[in-house]
Amino acid sequence: QVQLVESGGGLVHPGGSLRLSCAASGSIFSPYAMAWYRQLAGDERDFVERDFVAHITDSGDTNYVDSVKGRFTISIDKARNTASLQMNNLKPEDSDVYYCNLQNHDDKAYWGQGTLVTVSS
Repeated sequence: QVQLVESGGGLVHPGGSLRLSCAASGSIFSPYAMAWYRQLAGDERDFVERDFVAHITDSGDTNYVDSVKGRFTISIDKARNTASLQMNNLKPEDSDVYYCNLQNHDDKAYWGQGTLVTVSS
């Protein structure tokens, strides 16, 4: 079993920055990957409807959705099984609940509880 705990959400003005963190614990074995997805607050649809934001493998390969390229940076601390998402130049349209995802060596996927990001003046 794997548990994911996100932190770092909050309220920020447009143009501001936030750093999200996701701490993973449990039976995690390489190769694994971690990712961030987002979903509109209050959207009760299934997790498969969440929008992809960024992804990183435990070997450090990354990819991003086009709308965040150049503004967001995903990183991983393998020693702590922690993924972070540095978000700069935030825009109102970035306001969402951000969910951490981990795909383990056996392709099982796990989700965190979500952290709310609000970008507003």
